[in-house]
This record gives sequence, C-alpha cells and structure tokens, in this order.
Amino acid sequence: MNKTYKIPESVLVVIYTSDLDVLLIERADKANYWQSVTGSKDNADEPLFETAIREVWEETGIRIEGGSAHAKALSEDADSMLPRANLQDWHVQNVYEIYPVWRHRYAPGVTRNTEHVFGLLVPAGIPVTLSPREHLRHMWLPYREAADKCFSASNAEAILQLPRHLT
Repeated sequence: MNKTYKIPESVLVVIYTSDLDVLLIERADKANYWQSVTGSKDNADEPLFETAIREVWEETGIRIEGGSAHAKALSEDADSMLPRANLQDWHVQNVYEIYPVWRHRYAPGVTRNTEHVFGLLVPAGIPVTLSPREHLRHMWLPYREAADKCFSASNAEAILQLPRHLT
C-alpha cells in the first residue's frame, strides 16, 4: 500500500467579522487546541488561493466564489457564497517545526512546514458547519482574546496582525 503524505506547505486562514471578532475552531484530535482554519495543499500544483478556499469550505462550510469544480459541485446555493475579494493573501509566510505528534503525516525526514497566511472577512452571524472528524466546537472572540486562546504561536501572531491587514 502506498501511503499518501501531506505536503509541507499549508494555509492559515483567519476568519473575521468587520467588528474584528475571529472564528476559532477546536481540533478533534487534541482537546482545547483552538485555531483558525489550516490545511495543506492537496497537490504540489494547487494554487494557494484554491487551498484556502477548499480548506475554509471543508472545515467550516463557508463557501467562497472561485473554488474548484469539486467545491462548486458541493454547493447547492451559489447565492450564499462569499465574494472571492473577501479572501486576502496577507503575504506572510511562517516556517515552523511540525509538532512531533503530527509528523507521521509527512514523508520521512520532513520536519518543517511553510504556512501562508490569509484573511477572510465574513458577515456577523454567518453559519458555521464543522467537519466533526476534524473539529469539535467553534467560537467567535474579539481578536485579542482569540489570539490568547490559540495553541499555535504563528496563529496567535497572525490574529494580532489583523488590524493592519484591513483595507
């Protein structure tokens, strides 16, 4: 059997409202590990915007225009999609050591990941539908409180940078 390894290039998507409330989701595989949406590329050629759109859809049920044909096929109501312009590449990259507990997901010898940070503006009250195999609960918090609750230092730092990325 050929094992498919994760690609050590991922996205981190900070989902926020105009009031600077930030969505956090709790990992199913680690209790009390709160984070923003994260996820690796599906293949080396997948554009980062596509990775971000796909991961937001898979982890929260929030749909963004311009996703892959697969994501569009899953969408019953195109009117509920957010404009692609709401998703912004913050042009921030974090290179970090992969937590040992998750290294088995990567090819042997891979210990570092490159994370690309995005922000997604959503309307307050947007429905969130979690993937139960990935996340247990979600909450909205003011951005400073959200940063304090994150287990990942790079995630916390991205959230703290939210005000400077507003246009």
